[in-house]
Amino acid sequence: MQGPALRALLGWALWVAAHAALAATPVAPVPVRVDSLQATRAEDATRLRAWWYPVVAARPAPAVVLLHGCGGMLNARGEPSAKTREYADLLNGQGWQVLALDSLTARGEKELCTQRIGTRRITQTERRKDALGALQWLSAQPQVDASRLALLGWSHGGSTVLAANNRTHPLVEGFALRPRLAVAFYPGCETDLKRGYRPASDTLLLVGLADDWTPAAPCQQLESAGPPWVKVLAYEGAHHGFDGPSPVRLRTDVPNGVRPGAGVHVGGDPAARQAAQQALLQALEKAFAAPLDAALD
Repeated sequence: MQGPALRALLGWALWVAAHAALAATPVAPVPVRVDSLQATRAEDATRLRAWWYPVVAARPAPAVVLLHGCGGMLNARGEPSAKTREYADLLNGQGWQVLALDSLTARGEKELCTQRIGTRRITQTERRKDALGALQWLSAQPQVDASRLALLGWSHGGSTVLAANNRTHPLVEGFALRPRLAVAFYPGCETDLKRGYRPASDTLLLVGLADDWTPAAPCQQLESAGPPWVKVLAYEGAHHGFDGPSPVRLRTDVPNGVRPGAGVHVGGDPAARQAAQQALLQALEKAFAAPLDAALD
């Protein structure tokens, strides 16, 4: 690595280090239970597993909800995945509280990736309520500044971010809490593009232009057709899962994607990963620093 790429990497590392030096102190994660939001009084709330990654701070701190992709949040040992731990550490390092939510285990599922869309028992109907329930749980924690919350998701969880932030849905429109920022890595944007997207908060979409699982084009159309507070950052040559460490490979066990039955490509792109994580932290910092009256109409 030479020249501009090396300088960019060093600059990014210095930026993270400088902000981490000012941050509060992370402590060990704690397993907790979080109730999915009840859509009606007659509906039983689903009690979800979650991991609470707190920081010790002098005053209530901002908090971020992590929403996993179709592969679930847990590894083979039943522990939070490496990606979950990586992003919890990244956000804790900025002094922000983190809640990582598991939408699958309580409903008897381990993964959704190999299930054809239209046959899945867990859809955005359930996950929207999960995300809103997580925001509600955070608002009740004394360590959390309930006026500075954010949603962050990947793939299926990125679509959950959109679903839980779209005010065209009555449950979202009637929900009292408004996140400061909604961030989605490589979400499926088709549903919200068709429905119409009226966001409850600023929305940042981080997508790969080579993604053949959840393609970038619908997200770019969502930006061009939607309000000015929807922003898309698209990375040339990046595939689905570009912020991961593994090389790109073909998954033939996934029945969905641009060419159903032909498989999808998944894997990391170091340059896109670095740029997207930097954009994420900068967007969160800006959102959490904004005055309360900057909320969307």
